[in-house]
Amino acid sequence: MYEQIKSDIVKFMKEKDTLKVQTLRGIKGDIDLEHINKKVEITDNLVIDMLSRGIKTRRESIIEFEKGNRDDLVEKTNLEIEFLSTYLPKQLTIEELNKIVEEVFIKVNPTSSRDMGLIMKEITPLVKGKCDMKELSGIIKEKLENL
Repeated sequence: MYEQIKSDIVKFMKEKDTLKVQTLRGIKGDIDLEHINKKVEITDNLVIDMLSRGIKTRRESIIEFEKGNRDDLVEKTNLEIEFLSTYLPKQLTIEELNKIVEEVFIKVNPTSSRDMGLIMKEITPLVKGKCDMKELSGIIKEKLENL
C-alpha cells in the first residue's frame, strides 16, 4: 500500500491534481514519521492506521469548520476523506459488523460493560481499517447494556 501511495503521488503530480497530491503527501509524511519515531516497519497495517487516523482527524475538522461557517473547507475536507477512503480495505456493512460482534461476544462471553476492553482487544484485529471504530464501539456498548 505504501508503494501504491508513493506511485500515486507521482501520478497525481503529472496530472496536476494538487488536492490529491497534498493529501497523499500528508499521509505519506505521517507514515514516515511513525516509522522513524516508533522504529516500526512500514506495513499495510501501519498504512491503514495512518489512513484511518487521517480520516478521523478530517472528520473532526469538519465539525469545527461547520461551526465557523467555512463551507469551502468543509467541501475540501469531505473530498479528502472520500479520496483517502479509496485506499482503505472494503468497508464492512452493518450486518457484517453485527455478525462479527456476535461471534466475539460468544467467544469472550462478557458479563458487564467492564469487559469492553476484552471485546475491543479481540475484535480490533478483525475489523481494523474496515469500519468506523466509533460506530463499532457504539454497537458493542449497546449490546453490553442489553446483557
